[in-house]
Amino acid sequence: MKNIKYIILSSVALIATISCSDDFVDVEPANPASDNYFNTEQDYQDALVGAYDLLQTTYQNVLLGEIASDNTLCGGESATDVPGFQQIDDMIHTSSNSQLRAIWGWMFAGVNRANFILEFQDNIDFDGKENILAQARFLRAYYYFELVKWFGDVPLVVDKRILFGEQNDLDRTPKEAVYAQIELDLIYAIDNLPYTQTQVGRITKGSAEALLGKAYLYQDKFGAAALVLENLIDNGPHDLVTDYTTLFENDNENNIESVFEVQYTDQEGAGFECLQCSEGNVAVGFNGIRNYNGPLFDSGFSFNVPTQEAVDEFESDDPRFETAILDIEAWAASTGATFGTGYEHTGYYNRKYIARKGDSNIGDQNLTNPNNYRAIRFADVLLMAAEALNRGSIADDRAQNYLNRVRQRAFGDMNHDVTVSGTALTEAIYHERRVELVGEGHRFFDLVRTGRAAQEIDGFIAGKHELFPIPQIEIELTGNRWAQNPGY
Repeated sequence: MKNIKYIILSSVALIATISCSDDFVDVEPANPASDNYFNTEQDYQDALVGAYDLLQTTYQNVLLGEIASDNTLCGGESATDVPGFQQIDDMIHTSSNSQLRAIWGWMFAGVNRANFILEFQDNIDFDGKENILAQARFLRAYYYFELVKWFGDVPLVVDKRILFGEQNDLDRTPKEAVYAQIELDLIYAIDNLPYTQTQVGRITKGSAEALLGKAYLYQDKFGAAALVLENLIDNGPHDLVTDYTTLFENDNENNIESVFEVQYTDQEGAGFECLQCSEGNVAVGFNGIRNYNGPLFDSGFSFNVPTQEAVDEFESDDPRFETAILDIEAWAASTGATFGTGYEHTGYYNRKYIARKGDSNIGDQNLTNPNNYRAIRFADVLLMAAEALNRGSIADDRAQNYLNRVRQRAFGDMNHDVTVSGTALTEAIYHERRVELVGEGHRFFDLVRTGRAAQEIDGFIAGKHELFPIPQIEIELTGNRWAQNPGY
């Protein structure tokens, strides 16, 4: 059972009303019009849950953050199974890609729901309103951060909804200005949120500090990133979970290492006709073992299969491997499990996010898995701080310390500590991010922001594939006023 359940709220949907002169049809609507909605604290709380809801659609951002990288191959049943995934894997995606249009639409839906609250933030006053507004501003920052990562310059709209028809006047905003708004939103959230919320799963001060540090890092603002991340490390409530093997199990969610976690549940079923309606983690079913029959795991669609190169990145005695990567041949040999093979079968699966037995299997079982997504872990915070300190030429000794905290948890000793500095330390941090965070959706964007994507990803064209194309339909809706991203 999740502590905060995201739902789509019909009461905060945009409602069109038609005025008629006849008395017998001139009646009050069953639901309040949006302009008259925010009259109680509960109205703000309900709208905030609606803004949280779109976080669940980021399962696709995570899935494609791996598939686009050198960590995994697309997989699936065949070369034509979900063509949009296959195209991104092969770096032949275009502006008509359905999955990219979904990411654009779902993230802007999240922006709009957060802006809905902020548009009416001054309607009434009540104790704790700043906490609600801070959560809304974090959510707007999170959705805009995803949009900037994927598409670069995007329309920036603040404290008002984007209504149909306004696309005729909206222009794409330079990403520097979008980042500036992200920073403002997160600073407000930091100033108005506690480190511990009364309801588990809600955004905290630590969530905002971590995302702000990440936004700074993506802009190479190393000093600012180090400052905010080290404050979280020194003063926040987070630490590394002692036993890495338990970190991604369903009974160990929202633990001390979780800085920001997207909540999922298996208590409400879904189907393929509306993937964004699922309250479960859709990526888990897509990652799952094809035609599996055996202990511990449920079957799935065999997408996002790890490459041999990703496997070989692990040091031979790194115990994290068996938690991160499932060697299905070895598992079957030891347990008697059976399985099928799909397209681009590598023999490996993303063990962190494949279906476990024991959930309710309501609706389509592959779409309603309850596995939470650990969007920002404390290990990631430590590694981001290490990178900022090192790449910013600030303090390699502190960078080593943060890096080695992650390695000491992994290996259980200090014999694997890193003692190098300078560019050698940079490479050590890059290595550690790959093996510590494999399967968690960060790899493609790590390669892009550090300028290594062209040398690591097959088919990647420098000057083009750093960004994904703006969906063509969105350009057409503006009257073809927007320029497409370079190369598309």
